[in-house]
Amino acid sequence: MPKAIPLYEVLRRPIITEKNTMLQAQDKYTFEVASGANKHQVKQAVEKAFNVHVRAVNVMWVRGKTRRMGRSVGRTPDWKKAVVTIASGDKIELFENI
Repeated sequence: MPKAIPLYEVLRRPIITEKNTMLQAQDKYTFEVASGANKHQVKQAVEKAFNVHVRAVNVMWVRGKTRRMGRSVGRTPDWKKAVVTIASGDKIELFENI
C-alpha cells in the first residue's frame, strides 16, 4: 500500500501559462502536485487550502524534456499535473492576483 502524503505536501505550485489562464474562464485551475498524490488527495487539498467546492480532478504525468549542455545530454525530471474543476460560483484568489 502506498505511503500516505500529508495534505500540505500534495500541492506543489500553481501552473500559470497562457493556456491555463484561458481555462480559468471554464473554472479550471492547474497545479503541479506530488508524484504520489491521487485524485482524492488533490481534491481534499484544494478544498482545504482555498475554501472552494471541487467538482472534478484530472491528473496526468508530464514527461521530462531532453536537455543538452555541450556534449553531455541530460533529462529534466517527470512531474505530475492536476487540472481541478471547481463549482461555477467559486474562485481561487491566488490566480486572480497574478
